[in-house]
Amino acid sequence: MIKKIEKYEIVDLIKGAISEDMGGFGDITSKYLIPDKEISSAYIVCKEPEGAILSGLDIAAYIFEEIDPEILLKPLKDDGASLDLMDRVCDIKGAAASMLKAERTCLNFIQHMSGIATLTAKFVKIAASYGVKIVDTRKTKPMLRKVEKYAVLCGGGHNHRFGLFDGVLIKDNHIAAAGSVLQAIDSIRVSIPHTIKIEVEIKDFDELDQALEARADIIMLDNMGPEDMIKAVRIIRGKREETIIEASGNVNLGTLEDICKTGIDIISVGALTHSAPAIDFSMEFE
Repeated sequence: MIKKIEKYEIVDLIKGAISEDMGGFGDITSKYLIPDKEISSAYIVCKEPEGAILSGLDIAAYIFEEIDPEILLKPLKDDGASLDLMDRVCDIKGAAASMLKAERTCLNFIQHMSGIATLTAKFVKIAASYGVKIVDTRKTKPMLRKVEKYAVLCGGGHNHRFGLFDGVLIKDNHIAAAGSVLQAIDSIRVSIPHTIKIEVEIKDFDELDQALEARADIIMLDNMGPEDMIKAVRIIRGKREETIIEASGNVNLGTLEDICKTGIDIISVGALTHSAPAIDFSMEFE
């Protein structure tokens, strides 16, 4: 089961998104057209052909609640559900003016998050048959990392580290600053608790040899072609079978299967969060 995002975790994001749309004056169109007490019913519907994956419905519920606690939202689908064209995902009842204030902000979150979940599911479907995990990256939109990484989970993917604070990943610029892969790993190992794994990004076989000598827990093969990956996997498995092998760089739906066939364990895909197209949803009044 996917752990939902609690409202308190993103309340500032929600308030900021609402404020962005309301400005200092609110919904001036609805204000002069719709009586405050007018009650209406509506629903949110998927307008995408079959295969869309839902994400963000809880966020929508929080937005409606923030604008008007008396709005009732009844979920008809769960986040992670596969949708067909014109599937209803929720029913809504409450003050029409309040619903219209929330409409675009709610839909923006659902469309964006469902786009990420849908793209993730496409990667996961291909990788699963090879026993390979698909994970996200930190290539997220500013302030949206929590909801975007949640959307990856809705699509069946996995989360990489959330930020700089919850995992050691030695990248090319760290290596340049330290002098070498070996020096970078040795410097970090003496400073961190034994419970924290060390991951290092390597670009060639010289760096791979150093990573193995320094006993890196996870080795990321960065921008290697499939033939070099196969060779690298063979070397790693022969020397330190317990090492987790991650592939990254130049990963798309066209290259994915060839990468999966190399024998790696994990593929990190920046495109899940930086390039996922939105899924079309709309709110319709009854």
